[in-house]
Amino acid sequence: MRFFALAAAWRRPAPALAILLIASTLLGSCARKLNYRDGKYRSAREMVRIKKTGSRPATRPVVKSKVKTTSPSGSSGSAGSSTTKVVTKRVARVGNATGTLATVIEAARGYQGTPYLFGGTTRLGLDCSGLLQLSFAEAGVTIPRSSNEQAVWGEPIKPTELKPGDLLFFGASPGSRTITHVGMVTVADEEGVDFIHASTSLGVVETNFESDYYLSRFIRAVRPRF
Repeated sequence: MRFFALAAAWRRPAPALAILLIASTLLGSCARKLNYRDGKYRSAREMVRIKKTGSRPATRPVVKSKVKTTSPSGSSGSAGSSTTKVVTKRVARVGNATGTLATVIEAARGYQGTPYLFGGTTRLGLDCSGLLQLSFAEAGVTIPRSSNEQAVWGEPIKPTELKPGDLLFFGASPGSRTITHVGMVTVADEEGVDFIHASTSLGVVETNFESDYYLSRFIRAVRPRF
């Protein structure tokens, strides 16, 4: 009998322990509710900023899409198969270019998805300088063909002065001073700088200039004169 009495007492938590357990549960519940906003749990710093400004940090919209890949046997994968990948694409942000430059940027964006082709100047394939030459041509502006010639076609500017329509020039490797690539700024605002270019691996795409890859290869920026 004594054994069963001790076992029953062991199963009953002490009053002080019970109070601590209840208080901990209530406090934990309150903490979660206090840091829960718009379907997400946020840090204390974010909650303070949200209460002060009434807004959330700006994020760049993205969309996800499925693409087919090729299996080792050479057959094409289909949606739902083990070879299907989900890729994230950046949605182009709206810039503040006007006049001729707005037309040039719109023309360049019209070539998005065109594959890269060295020396290419058509929708079947473009290289980086060819993309810019065609885009300016659609706005009635003639510019040099090669990236090295385009690098001296305009006024040199600092990276902190970038505006839509400015041209960015890069080297093939970090620290290189030999121009091998060019792109055009499409958006420059407090969120960052985006530029459009013909990438050797992705074709014509818009990219964030402030990534480590491009900053390490950046050589100069030029503002077109026309």
